[in-house]
Amino acid sequence: MKKNLSFIIILLFSLQAYSQSGLKAGAIAPNFTAVDNSGKQVDLQSLLKTHKAVVLFFYRGQWCPYCNKQIKQLQDSLQLLTIKGAYVIGVTPETPENITKTVSKTQASFSLVHDEGYKIMKAYDVNYTVDDGLNAKLKGYGIDLEKNNGNTDHVLPVPATYVISQSGKIVFVHFDKDYTKRAAISDIMKVMQ
Repeated sequence: MKKNLSFIIILLFSLQAYSQSGLKAGAIAPNFTAVDNSGKQVDLQSLLKTHKAVVLFFYRGQWCPYCNKQIKQLQDSLQLLTIKGAYVIGVTPETPENITKTVSKTQASFSLVHDEGYKIMKAYDVNYTVDDGLNAKLKGYGIDLEKNNGNTDHVLPVPATYVISQSGKIVFVHFDKDYTKRAAISDIMKVMQ
């Protein structure tokens, strides 16, 4: 029964994210500037001047076990990524207070950014709106998107990962509408060679 329920939730999330396609490898990455969880301003163009690449990933929130697992894997591999010259940034709709909870759960020491107004998610074409039916189901599981994101519009990202080279081009994309599937660290590392 629990397995069937998980399948239904995965299917519903996948269907709602259907219209999003994300940016493709070879595209120029849209620039953005934001303030991360430590108060540091992160600007993509500036980061690409001082790093060989930026690993940019989108996550749904501290309530998502798949997001937390991905963040922990990135944290565990952070030294390897840093040695290769990468700067890691996570983008989320969750409030700064909930980003603090994410850090507590995952021990993330890289930049996490609250995407106010979903500007970054929209630029990378990963945003979608959870419909009222699925939102009610999530609330039934104790997941309150309004409280987590600090608004009533129920926008989440497809949990995509991009690697952006110094030239500003996207050289790696993991975009899967099945929120349980995430980019493997080994795949990210392959493009960092």
